[in-house]
Amino acid sequence: MPTISVIIPTYNSEKTIKATIESVIKQTFSDWELIIINDGSQDSTLDIALQVKDSRIKVFSFNNAGLSASRNRGLKCAVGEFISFLDADDIWISDKLEIQLKALQENPQAAVAYSWTDYIDENGKFAFSGSYINVNGDVYQHLLMSDFLENGSNPLIRKEAFTVLAGFDETLRAAEDWDMWLRLANKFDFVCVPSVQILYRVTPNSLSSNVINQEKFCLEVLRRGYQERPPSLKYSWNISLAKLYRYLTCKALQKPFTRQKSLASAKFLCNYLWNESLILQYITFKLFTTYYDKLRMKF
Repeated sequence: MPTISVIIPTYNSEKTIKATIESVIKQTFSDWELIIINDGSQDSTLDIALQVKDSRIKVFSFNNAGLSASRNRGLKCAVGEFISFLDADDIWISDKLEIQLKALQENPQAAVAYSWTDYIDENGKFAFSGSYINVNGDVYQHLLMSDFLENGSNPLIRKEAFTVLAGFDETLRAAEDWDMWLRLANKFDFVCVPSVQILYRVTPNSLSSNVINQEKFCLEVLRRGYQERPPSLKYSWNISLAKLYRYLTCKALQKPFTRQKSLASAKFLCNYLWNESLILQYITFKLFTTYYDKLRMKF
């Protein structure tokens, strides 16, 4: 039985799927199985995946059902003690599995190990760096502020953690990763591997480029998260919204430019500035009242 099950959901990924599979084969940790879920691809994705000869690779084909459904299908096939998902256009650094597994073995109280991400373009060249956030243990409040794992190709997760969760939410058409990380963080500790191990490919036609869907489902995930465990910081909702709309503004300004994205970027920028102003007002008010109380006690 393999130690780690790697799950690649793929749909029309003929340009990148081979490089993604090769990044798994090149891992320094070799006791894995690779489960490729072909989600009704209409190009040569399936043919390319089947051409890779390795006894550890299993390929399954289904009718198109979306990313979350494909990941859930992969979970049902997985037999490893640990699970890691890899999107079909992303790449792992060769020691990703080895170091994340070591982190979980050294921290038995944690169920999720995550690393840092850099971003690459369509040609695999470096585009920009990720957030490089390093938090450990109960990270729920940090995740409410932003999805610092940044993508679904990041964490290594103990499979037993999924037994208390209902899998990925198939009603979400975006932000399904963030939703899963929040549900995991509500029950389990996380441990950070402070090293870049995921190369996330930025492409104009990726699911994350649909900024309207991103806004809708990110807001839904945030509302759920705050209902599940409200934070103690009174203006944390505004911090979450400010960070979300700053991210969405940047996404909307990425190429290719369209009229819809231009209008969306203006809306997102206004929401970002509004929430930033509310945070500043609240902090100013707290500082003023604290100073006033101290001054009154003095006299």
